[in-house]
Amino acid sequence: MRIVIALGGNALLRRGEALTAENQRHNIKFAAEALAPIASNHELIITHGNGPQVGLLALQSAAYLADEMYPLDILGAESEGMIGYLIEQELTNILPEQRPCATLLTQVEVDPKDPAFQKASKPIGPVYSATEAQRLARDRGWRIAPDGAYFRRVVASPRPLRILELGIINRLVEQDVLVICVGGGGIPVVRREDGSLIGVEAVIDKDAASALLARDLRADALLMLTDVDAVYQNWSRPEQRAIRRISASALSRFSFAEGSMAPKIQAAREFVDATGGIAGIGLLKDAGAILAGSAGTLISADAADIVWWQ
Repeated sequence: MRIVIALGGNALLRRGEALTAENQRHNIKFAAEALAPIASNHELIITHGNGPQVGLLALQSAAYLADEMYPLDILGAESEGMIGYLIEQELTNILPEQRPCATLLTQVEVDPKDPAFQKASKPIGPVYSATEAQRLARDRGWRIAPDGAYFRRVVASPRPLRILELGIINRLVEQDVLVICVGGGGIPVVRREDGSLIGVEAVIDKDAASALLARDLRADALLMLTDVDAVYQNWSRPEQRAIRRISASALSRFSFAEGSMAPKIQAAREFVDATGGIAGIGLLKDAGAILAGSAGTLISADAADIVWWQ
């Protein structure tokens, strides 16, 4: 099978956990151990989130001269290289020598007229208390939004249109290279009137970009791994129920939290509708079990009805 696995930022760095290199390496080593069995038997393409990391880089950049702050597209490229390096190294330490890995900086084209540029919605950076978030919003002009019990900075998140390095990714996969790409949703770029490219101040949603990648690569499966064990109806309420298997069309019966599960559901539906493949959502440690249908939530085109976890 050809499988695209999207590692959520919360799967690589737990909520509230310090953004240290040591913590990230520890979590990525755990991720590599969870993914190695899949990599041994399937064509594997790994994408990942970068919200906490790109936010940290933005904070570091803000400590410099105000008019010399790095734009988000460059910070996104930095985070893609940093996280990709750690994933590649930890996988290389586990996998046999004949299973090469490669990290590819990936540009993703967006529409310069996308309405998302007028409405910040993508959370980046660490979590803050309400008091600290209000101070940062006032002092730095940031837009702030709730994230669970905390608050985070939010930025524009335009819809991905085209993965510019798609042909290179496909050639690497065909040569049995495990590819780490489209990190953080990819580096957002727009095309000028003369056809040249330029980066823009935004962060693309990782799940939307991963679904686009999976569709364009004609993948058999798309797994979105996070810190929640399944998709729930009535999440965080006493009557919550975990979905084991569901059709893409049946998902329209439910509503999900924006900025949390909703982007994953949208990505899953688009991938399944376009390819007839399967999409899975669940815990990183359950990656293999999700693919087998014994953990998490599986979304497919042919599921007759909703099957709930007991």
